Amino acid sequence: MPAGKAKLPPVVWLLGAVAFIMGTSELIVAGLLPEISGALDVSVSSAGLLITVFAVGMMVGAPAMSMATLRLPRRSAMIAALLVFAAGHVVGALSSSLPLALVGRFAAALGNGTFWAVGAVVATAAAGPAASTRAMGVMVGGVTLANIVGVPLGTAAGQLGGWQGPFWVLAVLALAAAAVIARRLPADSGGGDSSVRGELSSLRHPRLWLVYLAIAFVQGGMMAAYSYVAPLLTERAHLAAAVVPLAMLGYGVGALAGTSLGGRLGDRRPYGTLIPAAAVTAALLAAITLWATNSVAAVALVVLLGAAGIATNPILVGEVVRIAGSGRALPMALATSAFQVGIAVGSWLGGLALTSALGLKGPSLAGCALALAALLPLGLLAAPRHKTESAQH
Repeated sequence: MPAGKAKLPPVVWLLGAVAFIMGTSELIVAGLLPEISGALDVSVSSAGLLITVFAVGMMVGAPAMSMATLRLPRRSAMIAALLVFAAGHVVGALSSSLPLALVGRFAAALGNGTFWAVGAVVATAAAGPAASTRAMGVMVGGVTLANIVGVPLGTAAGQLGGWQGPFWVLAVLALAAAAVIARRLPADSGGGDSSVRGELSSLRHPRLWLVYLAIAFVQGGMMAAYSYVAPLLTERAHLAAAVVPLAMLGYGVGALAGTSLGGRLGDRRPYGTLIPAAAVTAALLAAITLWATNSVAAVALVVLLGAAGIATNPILVGEVVRIAGSGRALPMALATSAFQVGIAVGSWLGGLALTSALGLKGPSLAGCALALAALLPLGLLAAPRHKTESAQH
């Protein structure tokens, strides 16, 4: 049966549901910054450190925790990740000061990073090589669905009933997920035969670092523009502020469609999908720079940006599995770090561009440059693969 038609194992969908919880946690703080800053008696910019420390925790924590849990069976590592994640949210919910809240967010990030490092290995191994990209599409789709459903609901609940409420809910959901994984994940999905030397040796492939570079560039291109989508829509496209959440919902729906499409096409033609998707992403960012003054065009371009840009994510992670080999946690953890680097660098460059003479055109123009830069590592990755396929014919 073709990879695109075969049913994925139930464990993949279970991990997609956990990814929904993780994605909601990662994204929800941005919507609750005013409430958090008021409750902790700090400025909004100081409360924004909660976002920064989470990104740093993911960036550094994912590879560190993947090595720390190397000798643990995968099921035990996943349960430990969820328990740490839940504890981080309990600490956050009980915090009356910013330093304690930062500790909670850092702990939650460690749990999140460990989940992605180990969960991606479990999902791709369960799906098999022919459907590994589609399995990653399900997990990335869980985060995208969090953007559409989890974050808006959590933000609304936090605004109405206090910002701690969503933290408590996420902690309970994480504990429930740990219980389900303890029952449903096979006990033999372990990495007991892995070694630090084996994990480190899997990083020797130059192609792997090209994939990481492509991840950072594509993600950075998206985030340079998307981090400042609200002023783009209200000040440049002259939309009412009430319409912005609907436009962001459209972005999320586009991203979900892109994730599904990328997951299905990527198993059969990874670079035949990746390179056009990155090129279209760059073209859309250029179009936003030029034509986002029209409200209809601006919203349509934002929705299409979600579809094109996010379509690359499951394929790129699938390429990490193909290059490093299945069952390797450290390469998967570094892929998580590469995404976080892209988020951090992209949002930083977008902010610089916004405050430059370019003004509201700056973030999308910076994003376009980053997306175009992704074509270089992708082209280098595609070249030897194309030669191999030509030789076989």
